[in-house]
Amino acid sequence: MNHHISPIIGYHHAPLSQKFGAPRQPNLVALTSVIEMIAPYDTPAAFVGLESFSHIWISWQFHHNYINKEKQINKDNQLNDDSQLNKTDNSFRAQVRPPRLGGNQKIGVFASRSMYRPSALGLSVVKLERIEIVEGRVLLIISGADMIDGTPIIDIKPYVAYSDSLIDAKSGFAPSAPALLTVTIAELAHEQFLKIIHHHHASNVQEKNNKKEKMTVIAVVDTVKKQVLLSDLDAIKALIAQDPRPAYRREETTTAFVMRYKSVDVSFQLIALGELQITAVVDV
Repeated sequence: MNHHISPIIGYHHAPLSQKFGAPRQPNLVALTSVIEMIAPYDTPAAFVGLESFSHIWISWQFHHNYINKEKQINKDNQLNDDSQLNKTDNSFRAQVRPPRLGGNQKIGVFASRSMYRPSALGLSVVKLERIEIVEGRVLLIISGADMIDGTPIIDIKPYVAYSDSLIDAKSGFAPSAPALLTVTIAELAHEQFLKIIHHHHASNVQEKNNKKEKMTVIAVVDTVKKQVLLSDLDAIKALIAQDPRPAYRREETTTAFVMRYKSVDVSFQLIALGELQITAVVDV
């Protein structure tokens, strides 16, 4: 059997470092994130003309997929052992339970966008905000991604509206975006959030004064991944409004769920039908 290995051309840097809280589809939450291209794919010449497109297709890898991790470990241990490769194929899931169907109804994996698929590959359309050249390297500033931090990028293509947008397409069990929940923030949590913002701002100013250097790739990435801003509260609320809780636990009113956003842990819980409340924001 011939195996094709696709190169990793870059990495996605985002406020979300864990799967919990990540949008289940692209463009549901307008989170800003960055794709850092790596050599030799980070040359500006490779992106000439892309700036005229508003959106791009991203092919990427579910790198937190534990099935994929298991396969990689087995392949590393016994790369040329066909029996070992066949053994890992036993992890194939023919059916999955989409959260959109309540987490109980099974459908075929190829009728879903589940992360547990043979290729462990994702495909998303995102908005291309701008292309930045920093230290001679390409950074793509995007919004609306459903990828988490550290996601390997496999390919990038321009989104072409006349062929990629099909107005008569049917969307099966997901004909429209899911309904959003109301999200509020407790007074104590809001105070905690403001204190963290003040601390991060002071630290960032001090760091800039100490360095007094040109913008670097690391600085751009750290801003997206770590520095908490006042505008992040709207992003946090929008993420929680998507209801990232497991479908079978959505009626629990006493359970606190924690979403890691940048460098803070955000705790929230159900307080009334259709309403989630942020109860604590802790700097980590």
